[in-house]
Amino acid sequence: MMDASEISWAVTASALVLLMTPGVAFFYGGLVKVKSVLSMMMMSFGALGLISVLWILYGFNMSSVDTPGQFSGNPFSDFALDSADNGTLIGALFGATFAIITVALVSGAIADRAKFGAWLAFAGLWATFVYFPVAAWVWGGGWIMNLGYALGLDYTVIDYAGGTAVHINAGAAALALAIVLGKRVGFGKGAHKPHNVPLVLLGAAILWFGWFGFNVGAEYLNGMANAGLIAVNTLGATGAAILGWLVVERVKEGKPTAVGASSGAVAGLVAITPSCANLTPGLGLLLGLIAGAVCALAVELKFKLGFDDSLDVVGIHMIGGLLGTIYLGFFATGTGLFVGGNAMQLVLQLIASLAVLVYSFVIALAIGWMISRTMGFRVKSDEELAGIDTVVHGENGYVLDPV
Repeated sequence: MMDASEISWAVTASALVLLMTPGVAFFYGGLVKVKSVLSMMMMSFGALGLISVLWILYGFNMSSVDTPGQFSGNPFSDFALDSADNGTLIGALFGATFAIITVALVSGAIADRAKFGAWLAFAGLWATFVYFPVAAWVWGGGWIMNLGYALGLDYTVIDYAGGTAVHINAGAAALALAIVLGKRVGFGKGAHKPHNVPLVLLGAAILWFGWFGFNVGAEYLNGMANAGLIAVNTLGATGAAILGWLVVERVKEGKPTAVGASSGAVAGLVAITPSCANLTPGLGLLLGLIAGAVCALAVELKFKLGFDDSLDVVGIHMIGGLLGTIYLGFFATGTGLFVGGNAMQLVLQLIASLAVLVYSFVIALAIGWMISRTMGFRVKSDEELAGIDTVVHGENGYVLDPV
């Protein structure tokens, strides 16, 4: 039974993680053009509404399994929140916030050109067929959680807070949707400038603030035993990633930018997510530095490979998630290849990362293609050029007095 302090922290952490989705809305909203800021932010708020309801109806039931071989839990089992047990209720609350933000993250890949109704259809289907089952695989007793034990090891895949289930998952889905919707009109390097950089900084700051709930939150299950380590790593890796991104940006572009600092912070937060409880602070700093630099380079892939991942979900979340998850194979305390001499930890991390990436990409591609062929996913070119806020929502982000 949870005591009062555990309940208080778990509810607080859930509120912090919930705040991160509006943080994503601000971060993404500032990066798009002025006439599509509301459309961009509404995709995050749409995820808040839809995924909250789906999680309570059946997502929580799907996110845990009785045996590792199950695909997911039974969505039609007894209604999860009929339970009077505080532990079940708190677990449902905390898990819901992770489901919401994972879906919201995907939306950054389709900025400036997606229909709101089509996005909600995708969000509901992808959450149902991808996020809810993958959460069960990683945290709910599923095959990833038990992979090492199934191979006869006394350790298993490490993913403390969502390198696979959240970031690789969302990044792979974002890549699929970017392919399905195609490029924005006029796509090219330097063609689409952020309309409000202070909004981007605000969003990044809210994300960093909320991420302490994201990473430290689950420690209520462990008596807060590693809370200090997790919190320090969440701070240190993020700070180091800002520096890593800015150095690369300074060398490549000649100037360090506020958008670069914000993106570097998010890259560091992403990378430390799976590894925050299993690295020493020094190795956490190193991971952050690497993640900031690598993600700063990775966001250029869309121009080289020709896919329009509008707000760099692939370059930051998929690549950052892969880095943080695989880095554990080398440096995880006690089991990493360079720390404990166990090559199998690296093998486990690779298997989990690639399995989630491929599964999410394939299913997201299928769902996106189906929606595109039926109800249509993308607005018309003239609507995109004019800005889709008025067309889709009948509102403008900024209304100036004509006088």
